[in-house]
Amino acid sequence: MQFIWQHSKTILKEYKGDEPLHFFLKNYYKQHPKLGSRDRKMLSEMCYSWFRCSKAIQNKLPFEEHMTACLHLCKTSNKHLLRLIEPYYPPSQVKQLDIDIDQIFPYNIELSKGISTTEWLNNMLAQPQLFIRIRKEKEQVLEVLHEAEVEFTDLGNDCLSLPNGSPINRLLPPFVYVVQDASSQKTTDYFQPQPYEHWWDACAGAGGKSLALKDKEPLIDLTATDTRKTILTNLQERFRLYSHIFPKTHKIDVADNAKLEEQFKGQEFDHIICDVPCTGSGTWARTPEQLYFFKHDSVTDFAKQQRKIAVNAADYLKEGGRLFYITCSVFKEENEAVVEHIQEVTKLKLAHQELINGIDQQADSMFIAIFEG
Repeated sequence: MQFIWQHSKTILKEYKGDEPLHFFLKNYYKQHPKLGSRDRKMLSEMCYSWFRCSKAIQNKLPFEEHMTACLHLCKTSNKHLLRLIEPYYPPSQVKQLDIDIDQIFPYNIELSKGISTTEWLNNMLAQPQLFIRIRKEKEQVLEVLHEAEVEFTDLGNDCLSLPNGSPINRLLPPFVYVVQDASSQKTTDYFQPQPYEHWWDACAGAGGKSLALKDKEPLIDLTATDTRKTILTNLQERFRLYSHIFPKTHKIDVADNAKLEEQFKGQEFDHIICDVPCTGSGTWARTPEQLYFFKHDSVTDFAKQQRKIAVNAADYLKEGGRLFYITCSVFKEENEAVVEHIQEVTKLKLAHQELINGIDQQADSMFIAIFEG
């Protein structure tokens, strides 16, 4: 098993955090085809565990012992990994190490109301659940999962929680469900689209919110914008999969007021969704490499961009309409502080704001503020 240790060292040395870890690992495994399925699973769990908690272990340890402590802290149940690390530390000895969870995130950044630093950091030690939103044929979906003996919890509102890695793509036809985190689904509960209304998804990304809108009311007139042409193409492919009429799409940076006016001059929308770019700190349990490579200044940089996007978008909201400001961050500077700025420089009135703490459900955490025009 020595080659597993060597590969894990190589991966951690080569990976610099400039792309999602799962993309890097996918390419790495392609370059090393002799690594079997079991090997890949072991290496992936080792790397994710390292980025989750290696900074919490204050002792100066050889690599193998340090990794062993990480795997025990993350409570690995992989029998092959347990056999690999057996010569180093049994779980009882890990408790004797100098472990400081606060060192996972050694920054003095205030969190939003509704979540504590302690629960947020401890949440980083475990992979969140997989969540799906059932679009149609719920009874048949549940029957298939029961027959395949796949564990799941029905959270209501067509949301199912399943163990991460559940083979739903092999069991369910793709048009009956959407992979979407439970907290993300809760933000869409606030959307109440009516036929023929004009909606604008200002930072559409892969289109999760747009798809939820269309599933709620197929007859809305939807416009979706994003700074990336490729992501808008992916959005259209998802709309094709779910048999929805394509939205109008524009590649545009909503933070650029001049470009926005050039595109939408004189146009108004009944409702606007601003699911803005952010640090993603509410999702770091799912992507711990972002926690590991976090740069303190990025919070302020994102907050500046968020303020511009929300304020610019507000100019295109009809009187009586609603603007939904959404982040997947737990930082106050990206959430309540931006809400205060929006209130100061626009005519919008705050109707509701909430941090959706998903930790108890092993889900992401998100923030939503609802403004009325």
